[in-house]
Amino acid sequence: MVNNKYTDPAVVCVDSMGRNAISVLSGHVGGANRLCEEVAHIIGARPVVTTQSDNLGTWKLDILGKCMGWETDATRAEMNQAIATLVNGKPVGLLLDIRDRGTDYLEADLPANVSIVTDRTDVSKYQLIIAVTPYIYDFDIPILYYRPMVLNLGVGCRRDCNPEGVANYIGNILNDNGISPLSIKSVSTIDLKKDEPLIAKLSTWNNINLCNIYTAEQLAGIEVPNPSEKVLKVTGVAGVAESCAIKASDNGKIILEKHKGKLSDESDFTFAVALDKGALRGGHIEFVGAGPGDPELVSVRGKRFLEQADLILYAGSLVPKELTYYAKPGCTVRSSASMNLEEQFELMKEFYDREKLVVRLHTGDPCIYGAIQEQMAFFDRYGMNYHITPGISSFQAAAAALKSQFTIPEKVQTIILTRGEGRTPMPEKEQLHKLAASQSTMCIYLSAGIVDDVQRELLMAYPPETPVAACYKLTWKEEKIYRGVLKDLARIVHENHLTLTTLLVVGDAINNRDGLSRLYNDNFKHLFRK
Repeated sequence: MVNNKYTDPAVVCVDSMGRNAISVLSGHVGGANRLCEEVAHIIGARPVVTTQSDNLGTWKLDILGKCMGWETDATRAEMNQAIATLVNGKPVGLLLDIRDRGTDYLEADLPANVSIVTDRTDVSKYQLIIAVTPYIYDFDIPILYYRPMVLNLGVGCRRDCNPEGVANYIGNILNDNGISPLSIKSVSTIDLKKDEPLIAKLSTWNNINLCNIYTAEQLAGIEVPNPSEKVLKVTGVAGVAESCAIKASDNGKIILEKHKGKLSDESDFTFAVALDKGALRGGHIEFVGAGPGDPELVSVRGKRFLEQADLILYAGSLVPKELTYYAKPGCTVRSSASMNLEEQFELMKEFYDREKLVVRLHTGDPCIYGAIQEQMAFFDRYGMNYHITPGISSFQAAAAALKSQFTIPEKVQTIILTRGEGRTPMPEKEQLHKLAASQSTMCIYLSAGIVDDVQRELLMAYPPETPVAACYKLTWKEEKIYRGVLKDLARIVHENHLTLTTLLVVGDAINNRDGLSRLYNDNFKHLFRK
């Protein structure tokens, strides 16, 4: 018997000729639309989907929360009405109080009838508000809430506090203060209270699946809005609830200061709530790995940040300018090649303080010789919000350009990423000749200018006929690959006038085709059987 799309299984029908795969039952809620596409891809058929939101290419509101990790308390009737408003092209407002990957997606993919809510005192032009927020609003029009898991509950209590009724009490106080309990993701307390029945009870409340227990040393130095001399004397911290909430939020924002609750003589407790620092809207710095150079090798996430950025500050001497062509109209694009660190910081902070999105675009992957340590220290000092989007490194581009697997079963299982010793000293234990003793595949960065020293050290461990490659501007239009053997490495670099944008690769893995990977040996075939 067919009941409804929320409980019925996904049903897909394929015609007798295998030309069409048709989503019949449970649409995208039950997974039929996705199954339809998968079946069509397998048999080479045409997927037939009749769900309006799929056909329009607009947001799928009934599965949006699940996809993005958000909760919603909308009834089915409310959800269906919201879907009808959206797909019928009625004016819809998007209200965002936090930032995460889901809100980035929504902002980058606004349907034509959806606009960002900028004035919350006048929403009369909308027929629906879609709100991604931990807060509760009182509008005269329908609101479809998505509750992101971004709030942290800090708790303190008397010894052997009776937990009965406390969760409901906290929930009511949150609601009274315009905060949804559905957005609480963690409960935290000090280690003195870790065995309290109240903490065990709250750890299973609503969507909470994370319980943080902190020592007084971990909470030391955290400034709280409502310090208590008594609590400081007993626990060693100025306030348990507030300091734990702030710690759990990574020094985010307190949105509910310490509240005292007392349901009986045996039930005396305090609690506070803080919003994750990483979820705060406003200024944001995103380090983006540009990849080795080809604009098509930046990650999908990195490309999206470039398209949304208000400022793109790129390493002009190392990153092709073409990557900045993803910038939106009005974006400020600056090269950092002629700027010192202080000038870079000043520019980024100017945009950050104006609550803008800044992309700091580094070559390859920012974590490999990316010089981001000083920048992160600066951002930490000023409490600035930042994140890192990784990129493809030039050593991976080198493997692709050389058509080589840098690991060979039973011969080479290690790849070393390093650099020669120039003006920046190398740790004594990481000198090239010591690393080379492992006979691993070595990818040597930033060393074309000292190639004679590099060759000399490598010959202390590798045979002179060891394959080498000098890879210049990998994936750029100017890419050049020079192959040879180790005893000729310096000559290759000098004769071709190679510069700092050259990666040196050394090892028998270069262009190796001998042997068969053990993964395809009969002894390993069970790994591929179901």
